[in-house]
Amino acid sequence: MATSSITKNFVISGKEQVEMFVNAIEESAKNRPVHIPVAASEITDDAELLEFMTKWEKANVGNK
Repeated sequence: MATSSITKNFVISGKEQVEMFVNAIEESAKNRPVHIPVAASEITDDAELLEFMTKWEKANVGNK
């Protein structure tokens, strides 16, 4: 969850609540999605876009 989505103030008091809060934060840190690197390049002009779309059509037409 993005921190910008937290719009309320909350109070944590007492040892038990503090431990529960810390445990929740630690659990959420363990469950992060795996970062998968992706090779990508930016299409900067019409010729590159046309070339890309031609390759895409050849790879995808008839696969439905």
